[in-house]
Amino acid sequence: MSAKGAQAGSIGVIGAGAWGTALAQALANAARERGDEGAQVLLWAREPGLAARINETRRNDIYLPQAELSPRVRATSEMADMAGLEVLLAVVPAQFLGNVLADLPAGQRDIVLCAKGIEAGSGRLMAEVAAAAAPGARLAVLSGPTFAHEVAGGLPTAVTLACSGGQEQWDRLAPMIASHAFRPYYSDDVIGAEIGGAVKNVLAIACGVVEGLGLGQNARAALIARGYAEMLRFGLARGARAETLSGLCGLGDLVLTCSSTSSRNFSLGLALGQGRSATEALSGKATVAEGAATAPVLAEIAARDGVDMPIVAAVTRVLAGELPAAAAVETILSRPLRAEQEYAP
Repeated sequence: MSAKGAQAGSIGVIGAGAWGTALAQALANAARERGDEGAQVLLWAREPGLAARINETRRNDIYLPQAELSPRVRATSEMADMAGLEVLLAVVPAQFLGNVLADLPAGQRDIVLCAKGIEAGSGRLMAEVAAAAAPGARLAVLSGPTFAHEVAGGLPTAVTLACSGGQEQWDRLAPMIASHAFRPYYSDDVIGAEIGGAVKNVLAIACGVVEGLGLGQNARAALIARGYAEMLRFGLARGARAETLSGLCGLGDLVLTCSSTSSRNFSLGLALGQGRSATEALSGKATVAEGAATAPVLAEIAARDGVDMPIVAAVTRVLAGELPAAAAVETILSRPLRAEQEYAP
């Protein structure tokens, strides 16, 4: 279904999953608050039927049925409709980002990457994938502690907006994204923002395993802290800044997704800890647990580069069915004692 009347200067969201739908609603709220009467948010859905139902019912009945969407949000299943928009938020799952952006008509525009992951096979971060699929685009990364249903409901949320174009790009994007309840914070550390989001998904699986095994809150808190040390080691080795990873897109996102079944990755780990296989836990799900695809490639890169990430390695083995969840925990507990503050690889 094609959405008519999209204006140049409007903003679009590519991907009508729960997170994409929530961001479309947040952008509509931002336009309303700044008094931009003509602003429209165009939401691209792969399924024509879903786009039609969003326009007719004001709800995304598959991915975010509880949210009533603003009349400013219009849905389309035609990628060509996105061509005239100056700013696009790409919110498709990480493993499909390259293929989806390759279908986008060429043009110079801002693309804000909102998927959190590492591409399987290539080991590329999302900015690298996007640069190859959409040459000429000005790239930014939006990441932070965000549950879609809370953002759609207008609850207070803060995120990192990392801009490859620096302050100039921030000055262009922030007014379009920010609202009273949805607050972006500036960074120019795109690598750090991406690594924080990708690694925390894998660590959230680990925390779900701890919950599924009934190991208690002490164990979960320890795992979050030691997982953050792994995130920091990997990030520093790849050129990220420590202060980025200690912020919203790193530690902030890690705390959120390691503490609630609203996290798809935490829920996957919970199922693994309760004795289900990864195949069983993932089957029939409408949504994607990004950490399941990220874990093996992250573990491979870390091993190749000599970065110590035992939690990530253990999660990878559990996902592959090579190690029961309880045995994976035992491997962590059996590691040699060491100094806490060791961030070198």
